[in-house]
Amino acid sequence: MHKLKSIKFLKGYKIDLHFDDGTQGVVDLSHLKGKGVFKAWNSDIKFEDAYIDNGVLAWSNDLDICPDSLYYKVKDINPEAYFFSKAS
Repeated sequence: MHKLKSIKFLKGYKIDLHFDDGTQGVVDLSHLKGKGVFKAWNSDIKFEDAYIDNGVLAWSNDLDICPDSLYYKVKDINPEAYFFSKAS
């Protein structure tokens, strides 16, 4: 599993992410706002209450996002294609 080392909030539900292997990039999470469990982000302040919990992007209301999914977004990797190509 890839682990986050640091995060920096940018405008518009974007986060600059730094991972333990040196990978860095910006992820736009605005498409999640107001959907499902992400309804909790009812203001920019709540979104920016995120923190790193053992390498995982988390919020205090038991909401988190898998660091691997963020890593694949940063690296522009399609996980399904990546893993199925490794299996053959």
